[in-house]
Amino acid sequence: MTAHDPPQHRSFAMPEPDFALSPITGWTRAHWLAFADQQLLAARRHFTPGRALIRLPGRPSWSGELSDGLEGFARTFMLAAFRVAGEQGDDPHGHLVFYRAGLLEGTRPDSGESWPPIVDRSQPIVEAASVALGLQLTKPWLWDTLTEGEQRQVAAWLQGSSRSEAWDNNWVLFQVLVAEFLAGAGFEHNAAQIKHGLSRLEDWYEGGGWYRDGDNHGTGDFFDYYCGWALHLYPVLWAGVASGRDPEAEALGERYAGRLAEFLADHALFFGGHGSPVFQGRSLIYRHAAVAPLFLGFLGASSGSGPLTPGQTRRIASGAAKFFREGGSYPDGLPTLGWRDAFEPMVQSYSGPASPFWTSKAFVGLLLPATHPVWTAVEEPAPVEAADHLRHAAAPNYLLHSTASDGIARVLNHGSDKYYAPGPDDPHYRRLAYSSHTAPMFSGDPVDNHFAVLNSLGVSSRRSRILRLEAGPLQAASWHRPVWSDVEDQAESPWRVASGTTARGGYELRVHLVERDGTAPAGTAREGGYALAGSVPPVASVPSLAAGAVLSADLLHAAIWPVHGYSGVDTFTAEGASPLGQHAACGVLEGAVNGNRSVFASLVYLGGTVPELRPGRLELNDDGARLSASLVLAGPDGGVADTLELEFSTPA
Repeated sequence: MTAHDPPQHRSFAMPEPDFALSPITGWTRAHWLAFADQQLLAARRHFTPGRALIRLPGRPSWSGELSDGLEGFARTFMLAAFRVAGEQGDDPHGHLVFYRAGLLEGTRPDSGESWPPIVDRSQPIVEAASVALGLQLTKPWLWDTLTEGEQRQVAAWLQGSSRSEAWDNNWVLFQVLVAEFLAGAGFEHNAAQIKHGLSRLEDWYEGGGWYRDGDNHGTGDFFDYYCGWALHLYPVLWAGVASGRDPEAEALGERYAGRLAEFLADHALFFGGHGSPVFQGRSLIYRHAAVAPLFLGFLGASSGSGPLTPGQTRRIASGAAKFFREGGSYPDGLPTLGWRDAFEPMVQSYSGPASPFWTSKAFVGLLLPATHPVWTAVEEPAPVEAADHLRHAAAPNYLLHSTASDGIARVLNHGSDKYYAPGPDDPHYRRLAYSSHTAPMFSGDPVDNHFAVLNSLGVSSRRSRILRLEAGPLQAASWHRPVWSDVEDQAESPWRVASGTTARGGYELRVHLVERDGTAPAGTAREGGYALAGSVPPVASVPSLAAGAVLSADLLHAAIWPVHGYSGVDTFTAEGASPLGQHAACGVLEGAVNGNRSVFASLVYLGGTVPELRPGRLELNDDGARLSASLVLAGPDGGVADTLELEFSTPA
């Protein structure tokens, strides 16, 4: 540290909550600025001497420690850029002093801290986009202060992207950002990469505001938070930057803004009343990066075109950031590799200690000035707090089900599988349901929110490639070919399982059709409900066919009841299997698979109060082409309280 360096603060207090402006979260723009500074100051302690790398403690990614150090620099630089640009260059903690020095050290070929070169399908492609975006946003205060020689040096490293190939998914957009920055700075760039990346984006657009994250030659469906924090974020930012250079940018920006507005109607239902996003998809260590598209709805061509008010936007975004900051995700100022506490089973092997700093994307909202209504409007309840919702998102074939009384958001999944080829079960994608208040168990064989056929050894089948089925309004259905090991090809399975779901008021009616050809041995069907978890074991009732299996933990309640085809009820428990606590449990049902065509039905519940309704009379019809079910829900007095209707086509 030299005499010219800004001080390195090791502690940083958050502002007092402002419940007049933000009656729900207490957070204001000042809290977002302080949260950004806290993270940047914590990361600063881990700079290498030349400041080109930030090396954080923890297990390295598959790209190695040097790449991880670049990742630490690039992702925190993106955070610093949003923070400084949002304040029009005001940088009271001197963040850019550090990043300016590290930028020059990392791009100097003969440095002992030189960044790894950008080559085909390498992690530096990802990090180069964050560097390019950071330079774009802080241009007057960083890039413009460099000499011509220094600018050429930095550009030379970035130009490795121009000669490289990216993975055919959201990665192509990283090259779009790099090429755009080089073009705007007057350096040689690969204009074809901009055209290619934006063209592939069109290939992946599925309607209703939803993009799939690549197509992988049609082997699986790839829907997750990357739709928001990458496939919407980067094109919208690109259009804003390129509008003065690319003649197509303005029209494309309008297109992207319209799609974003559609997407936000669904995306807003992914956040629970306590702030947590629904636990679904990969890279969940990026946590509240999921709020980035909410802010994006008020930037550039997108300004004010979405379904959310400024007060709702800040409420959801601040609620998510506060949920993680105050919930244990930042024990030493740095984000853990997990959800709240560290939890390695949920971490993909491409992630390293600095990977969670993609939460920096959440701070794109700081680009909105302090006078913007997103920061000045009084907070309003989020959609999930204002009313119950049941919404079908057709592109991913999700049912989005939320209940205002407890603020629980649920995604009933009949479309996203991230299936490549034979391999392990994927708890992030293949469950029947996910929620903002629960997480799947990482327990080896899938149990919770899963329908399986158990083989003679008791091994659970996996849900593999999920294929869509036609269903009634506000319903969703799909089918798959179950497999039992990491090497079985689902296309060769002699089994088919079709599943349909509808929901209301925290209750879900699930119906499953199991078909097997004559070569398949007999089996047992098993279905699990939502898994509850905590520091102590969930409290479970005595399971029975009449009472089902009911569990409680931390003011949360889950239940599953047999409705048709099941003959046994039990509780499954596991330790160390949930990111939400050491002890986890879910209710399970079992029943024999009889003949070549068997039907099973269940009633599943997740809520903030003890369930009051129970399954009553079921009417079921299976004509060989369609399944229909009508389930009466009985109230505490035994009378009819509601009826759930479900109808879906079965595999041809």
